[in-house]
Amino acid sequence: MSQSPNPDPRGERRSDRDSLGENLDQAAAELGPGGDLAPEGDAEGYRKRMARRREVQQQRVGERNLEKGLVLVFTGDGKGKTTAALGLVLRCLGHGDQVAVVQFIKGGWQPGEARALQVFGEALAWHALGEGFTWETQDRERDRQLVQQAWQKSCDYLADGSRKLVVLDEVNVALKLGYLGLDQVLEGLDLRPPLTHVALTGRGAPPGLIERADLVTEMKLVRHPFREQGVKAQAGIEY
Repeated sequence: MSQSPNPDPRGERRSDRDSLGENLDQAAAELGPGGDLAPEGDAEGYRKRMARRREVQQQRVGERNLEKGLVLVFTGDGKGKTTAALGLVLRCLGHGDQVAVVQFIKGGWQPGEARALQVFGEALAWHALGEGFTWETQDRERDRQLVQQAWQKSCDYLADGSRKLVVLDEVNVALKLGYLGLDQVLEGLDLRPPLTHVALTGRGAPPGLIERADLVTEMKLVRHPFREQGVKAQAGIEY
């Protein structure tokens, strides 16, 4: 008796389409992106390579036709985690969708992006429900209470089918500090309708969240003007 294919880590069974996708990915990698990276020195040889690359890319795009609400994690020590999530916010708003942003920990100031995005009116719900960094608040139990309140607000939006995207800004920090449980967050993610996306930002995303995510991007710190040059946080860059 033949055995069924082994399920992958997400519980989904591998199929011929999975193998086709891997083969197409390999073909795309072998053909390369073109430019001066292509080995052909003559125009005709280069044209043939790029024509084949286009065929492979069209197959790759056509073969991947699923649609689902994604869990996107932006973490790491480098700058740009919230900025990446807000890029998604702007993109969704530009398509006429409704978005919610819930900021954990932050809240002692109004960032420039919150002011700029007011132009979208009720299409964007923005909640900064913290009172600042731990060294500013100096009240652990108050911080914990505010995080739990922010989480309840987040769950309301996660379950709201009218919101295409929900951003949980700095929620990873709340997890790292112990103010929020990983089980709480994973259960909250399950509240989403099938096509609702959620972006979770902040340093130190726990392994359990990374495993649950569909996309994980880790920002790597290479240079930073505050640490290396003593440059203060500046309007339009940090806030």
